[in-house]
Amino acid sequence: MTAPISRRALQLLPPCATTGIGSLPHSQLELALQMAFQVDIPYVPQLPSSDPSEFMIPGALDGLPGLRFDAEGLCSVDIDEWQKQREAFGASIESALSSGDLEAFQPSPRACRAWKPFLWEVANRKLAFAKAQIAGPATVRWATKTSVGTAVSNVADLDQQILRLLLAKSLAMAKAVRRASATPIIYLDEPGLYAVQRTNAQHLIALQEIKVLMMALQREGALVGLHCCGNTDWDLLLDLGVDLLSLDVRLSLDAVLEEPEALERFLASGAAFSLGIIPTNVAASFSVSELVDSVEASLIATLGRSRARDVILHSALTPACGLAMRSVVVAERTFEQLKEAQQLLKRAAELDLGPSEPRSPALN
Repeated sequence: MTAPISRRALQLLPPCATTGIGSLPHSQLELALQMAFQVDIPYVPQLPSSDPSEFMIPGALDGLPGLRFDAEGLCSVDIDEWQKQREAFGASIESALSSGDLEAFQPSPRACRAWKPFLWEVANRKLAFAKAQIAGPATVRWATKTSVGTAVSNVADLDQQILRLLLAKSLAMAKAVRRASATPIIYLDEPGLYAVQRTNAQHLIALQEIKVLMMALQREGALVGLHCCGNTDWDLLLDLGVDLLSLDVRLSLDAVLEEPEALERFLASGAAFSLGIIPTNVAASFSVSELVDSVEASLIATLGRSRARDVILHSALTPACGLAMRSVVVAERTFEQLKEAQQLLKRAAELDLGPSEPRSPALN
């Protein structure tokens, strides 16, 4: 597998770099931005508690003719309204993609009110990296219904227009972060991939469409993450060419490690994990040290001690999922626990490897 040139930027991330997954529970923008800038890789927060238009799928489809959504962020498309405007809207997407002038497809204040303030902070702080997130094409098209109750993926022209819209929006975000002088890290949020089946031809096509979108972002100079917080057919995702594979550690790490051939290709390509190490289920009972020990034990058992430590040091660390449905207090505690996990993992790596231990050749 040939690694994209942009992947070299992974080597510049801090060891066990911390970041967030999309959403926060805040209603006050300033407080949300403060939290989003306290991690190693600042990220733009979505704030759906103030407006459901900031839920992941309404935010991704913002601007689509006929879009409707409820207070829980469930989306539908009025087919009659979409039909009336489809040609003009499609032409605007294609014009933007062909010209490279994608500013109109950046997140609107309705879809993400933190977007413009986030870019201002990125530029003024002279950050090396900044992360944004958008709902991925498989999840968006499988979860969104038409006004007659069918999935939009069953309406060929609408399905393809949504794919092109998500391409324009994700590229617009990457370009905007680059103009702010930071390396963009764009995560595609794909919880819907828990349902992917290798025997379903449409699912395999959807995976290839995700791959094309990722390649377009990588050509734009972005690092691309893929977030799936459910279990799935992991070897298919490991082979997609993603730079950072984001997963819920408690739920999925062992399942990923049970795909040895795909895992070896993934690591040999220079890709890295984005480990959702802190559970976001409020009912979950855990200690951070036990979570860290479990991650270490699983990786060492699969990769050997030295290589496991290398993988850990070059992984990103996040909460397991977004925090929009939690309280601000829980969100604050989650990021405190994330910092604790980072310190424990780095300390363990330094003890086992020493600060001058070289990287494993397979990961260079």
